[in-house]
Amino acid sequence: MIKTMRPAVKKLALEVKGFLSEQEGMKLFHLAVESSAAAPCLEIGSYCGKSSIFLAEGCRVSGQHPLICVDHHQGSEEQQPGEEYFDPGIFDQELQIVNTLPLFMTNIRKAGLLEWVIPVITESTRLSRYFPDNTLSLVFIDGGHSEEDVFADFNGWSPKIKPGGYLCVHDIFLDPSQGGQAPYHMFRDASQNSDWIEIGLVETLGVLKRR
Repeated sequence: MIKTMRPAVKKLALEVKGFLSEQEGMKLFHLAVESSAAAPCLEIGSYCGKSSIFLAEGCRVSGQHPLICVDHHQGSEEQQPGEEYFDPGIFDQELQIVNTLPLFMTNIRKAGLLEWVIPVITESTRLSRYFPDNTLSLVFIDGGHSEEDVFADFNGWSPKIKPGGYLCVHDIFLDPSQGGQAPYHMFRDASQNSDWIEIGLVETLGVLKRR
């Protein structure tokens, strides 16, 4: 039987602040339904919860393992004041920092997914040191987009994915004029590694499967 999202939850996910398309989100949902039966899923870069809702809803439908959401919730470099993607709606005037955590938690609660999400507020590479290998069914990388950040996330988290599990990478732009190239470089290098099978692209979402 084909698994589907609850309509109200899908509507909410599409309305949440973020940069994930409907097609990309639905791909994550279906991968989470499939993979979370075997082990937890994990995402790097939750922002306000758009991708988290798609993934956690897949975990809920599967009914076995949750989604771990890793984010320091202080925004990436391009989301800071004066930068291209700065949004005053997520800037804490009292603390004078970008703070996406309140919106993230509100959106997860609205989606009815609190039981299926484990938020971890830290740097992703810091957390990866404490995770055993081969313990996750899916990792979605959508954190910092510099070469250093993207490859650090790959190197830190790819060994944690079980054989047969998925590595998903967002913002893969084949044309440099459309966006930064770091995620594409990482995806390209990983797809040429014998440990991974390239499943393909859904818009800017790349999917690899561990052999």
